[in-house]
Amino acid sequence: MNQDPLLKPRAPARIRPIRAGLLCRCPNCGEGKLYKGFLEVTDRCAVCDYDFSHLNTGDGAAIFVMQIAGGIVVFGALFVQVAYNPPIWAMLVVALPLVAGLSLGLMRPAKGVMVALQMRNKAGQVSNDDF
Repeated sequence: MNQDPLLKPRAPARIRPIRAGLLCRCPNCGEGKLYKGFLEVTDRCAVCDYDFSHLNTGDGAAIFVMQIAGGIVVFGALFVQVAYNPPIWAMLVVALPLVAGLSLGLMRPAKGVMVALQMRNKAGQVSNDDF
């Protein structure tokens, strides 16, 4: 079978999947975009044609982001409250936008890491037939 070398399928690149996930890139090739919206994972990579449809992170990334952002803001607010005793309205004016900004800022990279870890560990959907 004589194939054209230009039509040869691409081999997966040797990249670090967690780094690719943090950069919101395809963990398979490191070049293609991982998202087609804010948090909606694309069906296929535009560069290497890897199929993402079998990967599903669920709420895993949201749980980690809530713990990280909540911990930073709660302990920061507790420190400021004990050290400076500002009025409660000032704490709310600072803490609520801070937790919202941290949550939104961390969500895409966290979900990218979850997708990359699923790919690296070859995790897939589990059905009742598997037990």
